[in-house]
Order: sequence, then structure tokens, then C-alpha cells
Amino acid sequence: MLFSSFVQLTGKDRDPRSNLILGGIMALIAGAVNAGGFLAIQQYTSHMTGIISRIADDLILSDLTVVLAGLAALLSFIAGAATTAVFINWARRKKLHSEYALSLALEAVLLMMFGLLGANLNVLVEVFVPTTVLLLCFIMGLQNAITTKISQREIRSTHMTGVVTDLGIELGRLIYWNRSKHFPPDENVRANRQKLKAYLMIFSAFLIGAILGASAFKEVGYFTTVPIAIFLLVLAAPPMLRDLFKI
Repeated sequence: MLFSSFVQLTGKDRDPRSNLILGGIMALIAGAVNAGGFLAIQQYTSHMTGIISRIADDLILSDLTVVLAGLAALLSFIAGAATTAVFINWARRKKLHSEYALSLALEAVLLMMFGLLGANLNVLVEVFVPTTVLLLCFIMGLQNAITTKISQREIRSTHMTGVVTDLGIELGRLIYWNRSKHFPPDENVRANRQKLKAYLMIFSAFLIGAILGASAFKEVGYFTTVPIAIFLLVLAAPPMLRDLFKI
């Protein structure tokens, strides 16, 4: 029964409920990794808006070293998202159940690497960017693409700007006063309560994850990501085992 539930949660056959649950789990993990990662490398890696803006600022200020560092982080995020797309499309061609689980498993391996090697990864590469920054940006791109593909672009797990915007829109609809008598009832402004609940859930999961991640990293350091990696492997395993043993 538990095996079937996990297959439903991370397998190829989707429904709105499993999408929302997995989206919440991914948002929780993203919040934890983003906040904990900031304590490790003093940089947020889950959203590219700030990085792109910083690239522009540093370009104008002629700080080319920092510009290259920003470009490397941006390309790492893009590479992570592209990797998820490759995995999903390859698995679909092969008609595998693990089209989403493959990316989850890779994320788990990378988080395990981050947690076990920790500061030893913090070596400089050619563009003077710590490897940890590139690794976390890749992981965030990988993960955001997973939830985006699963939910048909309705859910993002690694950054909250879109979620908070959509939440505000639905709240505006919820409090709108339909007092005009010139419109029929079916044209009244109404909030989509299911979407409102979904946005609240994703936002809350990210916030809780961020609090837990920052607290855990403060206490135990890089090892914080190891339990997260194990949990992701547990989630990813059932569809992959189903493909491996043809069940």
C-alpha cells in the first residue's frame, strides 16, 4: 500500500492531489536548502532574479570577475532545468514510470554530496565561483523544473515571487465586493478557493522549510542535507524499482 502511494506520488501517472502534495514537499525542501545554503555560502541560489540583476549592476560597474561568477551561477541553474527536461523526455520515449523520479534521485545524490563533502567542495573554479554555489544552483534548477513539469507550469517550488503574486490575486478576488446589480450572479468575481489553498500550502511549506533548514544548518552544518537526500531517494525509489523489475 505504501509502495503504491509513493508510485502515485512520484510516478508518471499524475492527478491534482499528488501534484499538490509533491509540490508542497518540494517547496519544503527548496526552502530548507535555500535558507541553509545561504548560511553555508552567503548567497541564495533558488531564484535567478537577483543574480541577473547583479550581473547587470556589476557589468555597469566594470567588475567583470563578479559578472562571470553570476553568469556561471545562472548557467548552472539553466543546466539543472535542462537536465530534468532531458530525463523526462528520455523516460517518456522509453515509456518508463520514473520520468520524474530520475531527477529526484539525481537531486538526492547531489544533496548527499553537498552534505558529506561540505566545505571540501568550496574550491575555486576557473571563473572564481565556489563549487558549492554552482552545485546548489544546479540543484535548484533541477528541482524547479521537476515541479513545473509535473504541475503543467502551475506550481513553482524554489522561488515564491510567482506564488505570492498568485496568492495576492486570489485574495483580491476573495474580498471583492460584488455589489453591482447590473451583472448576473454568474459574472460575479469569485476566488478560486482550490488555487488559494494550493498557493497557501506552497508558501507555508517553503517558509517552514526555510526556518527548519536555517536552524538545522546552524546546529549541524552541511550534514543537514543528508536526511533530505535520503528522503528524496525514498520518494524516487518506487517508480525506479517498478521500471527495474518490470512490475
